[in-house]
Amino acid sequence: MIRKGRAAPDASSSSSEAGRSRRPTRSLKMRAIDYLSRREYSRAELIRKLAPFLEEGDVLDPLLDTLEREGWLSDARFAESIMNRRSARMGTNRIVGELRQHGLDDTLIDSVGSKLRETERARAQAVWLKKFGQLPQSPAERAKQARFLAMRGFSSATISQILKGDDHWSDD
Repeated sequence: MIRKGRAAPDASSSSSEAGRSRRPTRSLKMRAIDYLSRREYSRAELIRKLAPFLEEGDVLDPLLDTLEREGWLSDARFAESIMNRRSARMGTNRIVGELRQHGLDDTLIDSVGSKLRETERARAQAVWLKKFGQLPQSPAERAKQARFLAMRGFSSATISQILKGDDHWSDD
């Protein structure tokens, strides 16, 4: 009987499998492009991802500079990506903290933070409405709602205004 598929293992196939596991190693640039083709990375994050593949004498800075010149790597694009993905659910403090963890420049973080602060009240209101939808009836419920919004990274002033029921805010 002839079977399709894998042959039964024998002595000759074990030596061929050992040869198959020795793939040609990819260059650091190809690894970096592979990572960057899937999603945006910050420069610091890409350094951490590529560090295990560094060989003696390899330097990452010239490679990363080349990737930036070619448009593959951009901290500004990374910050925009994080902001767009998180802003519907998270507050300014939480997103800014995440950007700091990724090692972005302070001026870039400040500009993203100022953009997020402009819309924080509306975003917090939307998150609060989706989760709770009504003002707290007891101090315990108020504390629960405040903790929820605080864990999402919204400011205490914004939380206070939402839990007071201020629907007509002025963005001062």
